[in-house]
Amino acid sequence: MTVSIRALLGACALGALATTAAAETTITVATVNNGDMVRMQSYMDDFYKMHPDIKVEWVTLEENILRQKVTTDIATKGGQFDVLTIGTYEVPIWGKQGWLVPLNDMPADYDVDDLLPAIRSGLTVDGNLYAAPFYGESSFVMYRKDLMEKAGLTMPDKPTWADITKAAEAMTDKDNGIYGICLRGKAGWGENMAFLSAMDNSMGGSWFNMDWQPQFDTAPWNETLTTYLDLMTKYGPPGASSNGFNENLALFQQGKCGMWMDATVAASFVTNPKDSTVADKVGFALAPNKEGIDKRANWLWAWTLGIPAGTKNEAAAKTFVEWATSKHYTELVAAKEGWANVPPGTRTSLYENPEYLKAAPFAQMTLESINAADPTHPSVMDVPYTGVQFVAIPEFQAIATAVGQQFSAALAGQMSADQALQSAQSLTEREMKKAGYIK
Repeated sequence: MTVSIRALLGACALGALATTAAAETTITVATVNNGDMVRMQSYMDDFYKMHPDIKVEWVTLEENILRQKVTTDIATKGGQFDVLTIGTYEVPIWGKQGWLVPLNDMPADYDVDDLLPAIRSGLTVDGNLYAAPFYGESSFVMYRKDLMEKAGLTMPDKPTWADITKAAEAMTDKDNGIYGICLRGKAGWGENMAFLSAMDNSMGGSWFNMDWQPQFDTAPWNETLTTYLDLMTKYGPPGASSNGFNENLALFQQGKCGMWMDATVAASFVTNPKDSTVADKVGFALAPNKEGIDKRANWLWAWTLGIPAGTKNEAAAKTFVEWATSKHYTELVAAKEGWANVPPGTRTSLYENPEYLKAAPFAQMTLESINAADPTHPSVMDVPYTGVQFVAIPEFQAIATAVGQQFSAALAGQMSADQALQSAQSLTEREMKKAGYIK
């Protein structure tokens, strides 16, 4: 009898352990090594307190590598990840293909209607929200107010490329390790080509005309690339062809850049005295335009969290996405890091919050830049595509990365601007013919 009871108790204990093990779900999140995403990983105690039955494993990668891995995984149904950090480019394309789980059933307190319309619309296909924005951004100019003052210049709120060139020259002091301007040079469709595509819009250009013919042999692209190379070779840091967002952020924080035009999300990092040696010296201006052209070089992007269709852990993945992109998470960051450091650019309520507006001197210019970007009319020319710093077609990722390699090589002095543009034109024509857009 005693043995039977012990056996029964043992069986019950094993059953309880099995139930506990089954109840704990492990999800794998693929994310980018940007500051906001790295910070989120340090706040997981809050998530586990609310959801002790879910364990999160992280795969944190450099931007170009992340894009390659998540694209391969979702296209091949590899099932390696349960949550993907993806952007405004991938979401509508993948959503239309049925590769992502719709997020139409977020709880009422998530407040989907609070998402900024410009950001939400870029993540919605046929009325379905396919990803939740972790942070949203446009682009603008960050500059050293002290160096501008020393040079006897004032940065306009709405500068032209001529203003930028003049300021870059005046602030450059290479003997003391200060470069007038830092811009993306690392090859990649989301690295140097994000910047250069937006810059080309501001010069009056476009990627394609209405017949899908590439436009690298036109005057605007010539002016874009030659102006960019001129700025970077005369006033930029050495080795710029290897610099992306994170490298330029470090340079600016170390006081080595007079100006940096990049994502608005960088503003909280360059004004945080814990990380930036020039935190109290930073001013902000809208992305520039060419005089007479009614488009600025500001893009529109959101890093978002999406769930691949077919994941075996959909419920747990949704729970994590809801937490990471909620008002609660914003308030958590504010409590720990201060309001200036919360993930920006996703919710209307943030830009109506007096505490945030007081703490973040860049808030209004960020919102103005986001609202000014128009993915449906990225160029002053009529174009057959949507997307500001990208073209929302599946082929763009590979084409723009190849073009970015040509332009990065030109920045490294391996070829001329004309050679890079000719190469970009021919390779883009070849791929567009292969894909059936042109004959």
